[in-house]
Amino acid sequence: MHVRAATAEDLPAIVELLADDELGRTREDPDDLGTYRAAFAAIDQDPNQELVVLDDDGRPIGTLQLSLVPSLTHRGSWRGQVEGVRVAADRRGEGLGAVLLRWAIDRAATRGCRMVQLTTDRRRPDAHRFYESLGFTATHLGMKLALDGEPRPGHGPVPGQATSEK
Repeated sequence: MHVRAATAEDLPAIVELLADDELGRTREDPDDLGTYRAAFAAIDQDPNQELVVLDDDGRPIGTLQLSLVPSLTHRGSWRGQVEGVRVAADRRGEGLGAVLLRWAIDRAATRGCRMVQLTTDRRRPDAHRFYESLGFTATHLGMKLALDGEPRPGHGPVPGQATSEK
C-alpha cells in the first residue's frame, strides 16, 4: 500500500470515493465524468496541485488533493490546503485516512509550507475528531458562497476596474 500521484485511469475510482458518503451522494455524479476530466487535467498540469490516491495493489482505496497556496499573510509563507479526503467505505477504521493526511503534512513541509489547513463540513463530527487526533485545531470559522453563474444584486464590477463588455 502506498500513496502515489493519481492518473487519468484512476478518475472513475476517485469520483466513486468522493460520492460514497451521505454528503457526496448529493453533489457528485460518477455516471458523468466530463467535468471531472476537465478538472483532473487542470490539477494535473498545475505544479502547485497534487491529487493522490492510496493504492492497495492497483486499487485506489483513498484519495485527497493537496493545493500549495502562496500567501502574503504570515510573512509571505505558503500553506497546504487539503481537500476531498476520502477512504473506501469497506476500508474505513483501518487508519488509512491518517496515512493520507500524514503524507499531505509531510509533502507540504517538504514544499516549504508553514501550515496545513482544511475545511470540514459541520455535519461530519467523526471527521472533526479524526482531524483533531492528527493535531488540527478549529481556529477559524469557514464561510463559503456558492456561485451558480447568476448575477447577484450588489455584485457588479469593482469601481475603476476594466471590464470586457463593449
